[in-house]
Amino acid sequence: MTSATPSAGSQSGTRRVIIAIVIFSAVAMLFLFWLIYVHHPMAATQREMTYLPTLDALLNGLSAAALLIGYACIRGPRTWPNRIKAHRAAMMTAFVFSVGFLIVYVANFALHGETHYPGHGLVLIVFLTILVSHILLSMVALPLVLITFFFSLTGRIPAHRKVAPWTFPIWLYVSVTGVIVFVMLAAAGV
Repeated sequence: MTSATPSAGSQSGTRRVIIAIVIFSAVAMLFLFWLIYVHHPMAATQREMTYLPTLDALLNGLSAAALLIGYACIRGPRTWPNRIKAHRAAMMTAFVFSVGFLIVYVANFALHGETHYPGHGLVLIVFLTILVSHILLSMVALPLVLITFFFSLTGRIPAHRKVAPWTFPIWLYVSVTGVIVFVMLAAAGV
C-alpha cells in the first residue's frame, strides 16, 4: 500500500528537477542575451530568410490558440468525453509551437540581429511597454512552462494544478504580445 504523501526521495528528486529546469532556463536566457546584445549578425545572409519574423508571429499566434483550446478543454463540463486527453494534446501542441518559435527566433537573431522600432512619442512608449513586459514575462514563462509540463508528465497532478494557473496567463500573454510586437513593427515598415 502506498501512502498519499510523497516520499522524501521523490520530493528530493522533484527539487533536483526543478533546480535543473531553473538552471537550464537561466543558461537559455544568457544565451539569448548574448545573441541579442553581443553577437553580430551574419552579414552575408542578412537579406536571406526575411520571412522569419512572420513565421515567428504565426507560431506565437498558433501557440496562443492552442493554449486557449487547452484551457477550454480542461475548464469545460466534466461530462465532455476525453477532455483531459484533449487538454493535454492542446498543451503539447502549444509547447511544440513555442519551441518552434524559439528556434526560429534564435535563427532570425543570428542572421539579422536586432530590430529597432522607428516610432516616437506615445506609440514608442506603448511599443516599449509591450516589448519589455513581453521579454520579462518570457523569462518567467520558460521555467514555469517546463515545471508545469514536468508535473503533468510525471503524474504529479496536484502540483500541476497549483502551478498551471500561474503558467497559463503568463504563457498566453507572452504568445499574444509576441504577435502584437510583430504587427507593430510591420505596421512601422520594419
